[in-house]
Amino acid sequence: MPELACATKNGWEAFASKADRSRIDTLARKYLDFISRCKTERETIAHAAASLAGAGFSQDFAADTVFRVFHGKSLFAARRGKTPLSGGLRLVAAHADTPRLDLKQHPLLEQAGVGQAKTHYYGGVRKYQWLARPLALHGVVVKEDGSVTPVILGEDPREPVFTIADLLPHLAQKQVTQTVADAFEAEKLNIIIGHRPLPDKNDKDASKKTKDPIKAQALALLHAKYGIREEDLYSAELQAVPAGPGRVVGLDEALIGAYGQDDRICVFTALEAFLEAKTPDSPACLMLWDKEEIGSAGSTGAQSRFLEYCLQDLIAAWEPETRFRDIMRRSRAVSADVHGALDPDWQELHEKLNAAVIGHGPCMCKFTGSRGKHGANDAHPEYVAWLRAMLNTRGIPWQMAELGKVDAGGGGTVALYLAAYGLDVIDMGPALLGMHSPFELASKVDIYATKLAYQGFFEA
Repeated sequence: MPELACATKNGWEAFASKADRSRIDTLARKYLDFISRCKTERETIAHAAASLAGAGFSQDFAADTVFRVFHGKSLFAARRGKTPLSGGLRLVAAHADTPRLDLKQHPLLEQAGVGQAKTHYYGGVRKYQWLARPLALHGVVVKEDGSVTPVILGEDPREPVFTIADLLPHLAQKQVTQTVADAFEAEKLNIIIGHRPLPDKNDKDASKKTKDPIKAQALALLHAKYGIREEDLYSAELQAVPAGPGRVVGLDEALIGAYGQDDRICVFTALEAFLEAKTPDSPACLMLWDKEEIGSAGSTGAQSRFLEYCLQDLIAAWEPETRFRDIMRRSRAVSADVHGALDPDWQELHEKLNAAVIGHGPCMCKFTGSRGKHGANDAHPEYVAWLRAMLNTRGIPWQMAELGKVDAGGGGTVALYLAAYGLDVIDMGPALLGMHSPFELASKVDIYATKLAYQGFFEA
């Protein structure tokens, strides 16, 4: 008699052979390098574009393997399949942005003997987590002549880092009685960038002394290193991110801790799967977006028409007689996004029967949204059954979950923007501990299982 009950399977038990463990470690090392280097959406998209170009993908849509980058922040790639476009395609979509602190357009100030840069937080951060930790600056500065100056400062151990000072406990008696929302003010997330004043040649004449000499010193140093002036910061995108590489975590080295794993872990696994799925049955498509953490808006977010325009160009090059809407309603998609794992110290916030467990393979989330599934995509059961069969046939551990208790959790992804085209779509990705924190935790075995799941989706 077949087993009637079901339970998720620990990925370390599913992949117990010496060969499996070797492949897990090899992929984890490659991922650790990626997640340590790619800390902004621009850096992530540049990595993906270089990987595709290195694999022979062309920007000419007449080719069989193609890709296109838009504003350096979103990317579309496609590969011909054995069947025509008219039969539908297999699409995996992930997002390359992650919560962070953006420098304001007029950021520099000096107060109390310290030079600072003002920030505006991006996405769902917990503000206190960004205090008293080493930070690096990443981004670009665009000058009036249109030249682009990349900035990465604070990653090399020989370089200075930056930080936001925390309030000492001796003066925090009132703060500790406040809610987290009230105790940590966004306008006080000011990054310390310097302390030494610019040497003043007019130090004997007070009327001619340099105003804000510490800020002036910071500007002088930025100009010496990058050739930029203060006004250039108006046309800049500079992000403060945790400094330093990702690390293996635990005595058994089974976890990876790093910044930005939501959702670059899915970017990495989807890209690896897409490159290895060299003979897909249906045409395969990879879509990487920006702006998911703030509602998928803007010209590079999932609410833009970039995917639609790319597919229309693909149709014109591959099958001019095929209609866009026919392709979409026959297509299947995965919204490649992470899930919150059952936290061992906060288990009461989860409904355990429907919670994701780290190390048990990629998690499918049938519906997203919150408060009665508001703002949700809800995958059709026929599609869930097809995915179950694909994963089970390939021996890939997987699980299904919701994010937190009803009326206590929830969240949004890009799935509903894909569903608007009529295609089948579901959220699927690894579960993380400490999601949205500056040091998220992922299981090595989940990285491996997720890559296999995406590859199976492309090839099935």
